Amino acid sequence: MENAAIRNRYNGLARIKLFWALSRTPHGLLDMSTPALAALIWLGTFPPLSIIIIGIITVFAGYTAVYAWNDVIDYRVDQEKARIGSLREADNYLDAVLPRHPMAQGLLNLHEGVLWALVWSLVAITGAYLLNPVCMLIFLAGCSLEAIYCLMLKVSPFRTIVSGGVKTSGAIAAVFAVDANPSFLYVTALFLWLFFWEIGGQNVPADWADIEEDRQLRAQTIPVRFGLKSASIIVLLTLIFSLVLNLVVIYTSQISFQLPYATASLIVGIYLLLPAAIKLLRTKKRIHAVALFNRASYYPVAMLVLVVVKILV
Repeated sequence: MENAAIRNRYNGLARIKLFWALSRTPHGLLDMSTPALAALIWLGTFPPLSIIIIGIITVFAGYTAVYAWNDVIDYRVDQEKARIGSLREADNYLDAVLPRHPMAQGLLNLHEGVLWALVWSLVAITGAYLLNPVCMLIFLAGCSLEAIYCLMLKVSPFRTIVSGGVKTSGAIAAVFAVDANPSFLYVTALFLWLFFWEIGGQNVPADWADIEEDRQLRAQTIPVRFGLKSASIIVLLTLIFSLVLNLVVIYTSQISFQLPYATASLIVGIYLLLPAAIKLLRTKKRIHAVALFNRASYYPVAMLVLVVVKILV
């Protein structure tokens, strides 16, 4: 009855929202700020307009495709979650703004999901090639890592490391889109900065939010395998590492390093990440894992605004 009500709500043109749900577009739009942030910090200025236009289209297509492939690959697992009634909605959970896993709920079929993912993948591949063939290779590597990440659900909790690689791939590709020969030190610092942010601010909190169903499915995630105390410590430590590496990224980039700007970036990170991580460490409650996930999702956006202001001023 519940699925029938959802289908009625998304009839006609409104059905496109189910495809946006498949690609977690509300979250994907926030993720788009990360590649822009990486490119602007490195350059210290805006790239040519043609690069900006192609880049926006490519980044949107890339995130739309990768999130869709996640649901395609996890189709059977998500069906298991649907059968045990654990695809719960949460008004305060960013990834539940639209119906979660619409294919698993029978709102879209598998063929529709595959076609949607393929079309956006082709758009992303074309755009990435136009920007720099290296970007295309990075996108394909990111898609491969996403598949490995999904397939490791019941294999190892260290799949979170793979997740870190997936989330950083867009940012690394963006740097190569604006400069064919960026600094190795900058790219390394950028990778580690976003890698630790993804683990502490996104991946582990997201797995924490799904811990009950993951236990039933015998999934191997950090919270399930190591317990909530260890997971909360991992979250806090990785976010601290990320905040420190943020300063290294700024220092190794071509943007002029000034103490007020560096201080502001550190304050933004501390405000968005640390209070929620500390509260999670103290309470071990799911609601605070969700709160951390949501706050951490806005970290790249806030940093992007700061960098744009720095460039304009």
